[in-house]
Amino acid sequence: MSIKRVLINAALVLCLMLAAYLLYRVFSRYTLSDVMESICAIPGTRILGSLGFAAASYLCLTGFDWMALRYAGKPLSYRKAALTSFTSLSIGHNLGFAALSSGAVRYRFYSRWGLNAEEVAKVILFCGATVGIGLSTLAGIVLLINPEDAANLLKLSPAGLFALGCVCLSLPAVYIVLSVVIRTPLHLWKWAFEMPRPKLALGQVVIGTLNFIFVAACLHQMLAAQGETSYVQTATAYVLANIAVLIAHVPGGLGVIEATVSYVLPGAASIGALVAFRAIYFLFPLLIGLPAFAISEAVIPKRKQVSSEDRSQQSTHAQTQLL
Repeated sequence: MSIKRVLINAALVLCLMLAAYLLYRVFSRYTLSDVMESICAIPGTRILGSLGFAAASYLCLTGFDWMALRYAGKPLSYRKAALTSFTSLSIGHNLGFAALSSGAVRYRFYSRWGLNAEEVAKVILFCGATVGIGLSTLAGIVLLINPEDAANLLKLSPAGLFALGCVCLSLPAVYIVLSVVIRTPLHLWKWAFEMPRPKLALGQVVIGTLNFIFVAACLHQMLAAQGETSYVQTATAYVLANIAVLIAHVPGGLGVIEATVSYVLPGAASIGALVAFRAIYFLFPLLIGLPAFAISEAVIPKRKQVSSEDRSQQSTHAQTQLL
């Protein structure tokens, strides 16, 4: 076994141990009956609302792939982009290391629909950038309008939180400006990447931010069912939890989201609400995504070899659609 493989396995084990520790910290003071009683106390209307916001989030995520395919110069139908997006992210959200887990699923789909490794890499990079831009935008908003709850975790002064919020909001603005100014390729290893066109860059900011707004709303439906918390407070806690997840790389944010939300909102984060949120946003989509992936492996044919003339025609068609 290579040293690289050993290091990857060791990192995965450490992440799982961290997840187990955080889950223990959150759940240790509850019995199973406490958890079930807390879940059963959530009104059905709140559960339906949470499901609706979760669906809206995954709808936004399909937009990530739809735009990314146009950025890569390989526009596919929305149906194909949506199937790939939902399947890959429903799996990747639970496994963690999204660039690897969801990226591998994306490659399985897109390679059979004519994309090569470089083009799939561009799709993954575009989607990852959209996630970062959306998180940065919402983080800047909540830090400026709700610094009190953010200060509980970040331990920064009001001036420091204001400065951090401004930095977070400046990132998407700078990104859009760069999309207008920079037209020469950026080189990464053997591949060359270009900044997306301004229209796509603006779409990344809008849809990326909406995605996190909907996820925070999904969580808020659960927290507000049993505690006094505003949407802004919930969004603040969720943004901070996502930053912690990106740092820890724990699979599915398991334990990290629960621990962070409980720390930022100790009076509102009931155990039933946190368990219900994980079931609705993470586990329920996984129960759909895994069978969808298995069926696609049997139904979608493998990529056929095409002639150089066909490739030229496909490239001309893609460029025409992008203009």
